Amino acid sequence: MIAGLVILAVVAGYLVLVYNGLVKARNVKEEAWSGIDVQLKRRADLIPNLLETVKGYAAHERGTLEEIVDLRNRAQAVPAGDVAGRAQAEGMLGQALGKLFALAEAYPDLKANQNFSELQASIEGTEDEIQMSRRYYNGAARDLNVKVESFPSNLVAGPLGFSKAPYFEITSEADRAVPTIKF
Repeated sequence: MIAGLVILAVVAGYLVLVYNGLVKARNVKEEAWSGIDVQLKRRADLIPNLLETVKGYAAHERGTLEEIVDLRNRAQAVPAGDVAGRAQAEGMLGQALGKLFALAEAYPDLKANQNFSELQASIEGTEDEIQMSRRYYNGAARDLNVKVESFPSNLVAGPLGFSKAPYFEITSEADRAVPTIKF
């Protein structure tokens, strides 16, 4: 009788520890996603100012500017929980921004413009923050996924609704390509 109660107490204690570990891993993953979201919002807020600065110097590059606006709007329209969709949309936006910065090389006055330089530096700093946030999120997602898939915590995770988290990664080879600029 006492041995049965001890075993039951040990099992119950273990289940509580596993459950709490899963909750902690899920919360760390969500906090990490929030960090990515903040940086993506920051970049999206900087883009209109950058485009206004460029418009005066590169009016005939309207197609590139319109593409960036369209990609920014599409990225912001992706539902908050769609990590893969957001990663794809943000990858395309990042590639278009790369084209814009490469295009600036052809306009010495634009390149020398203080506003453009400051905005470019802000966006480049934000891109670095996005990369760091992405690595942190992917580490948190990995830790959660290990807990969800490994034995014996998977026996607790499945019935209690814990599931694998997607990674925030570039899925398209086109997103990895170096932008090409034609004049």
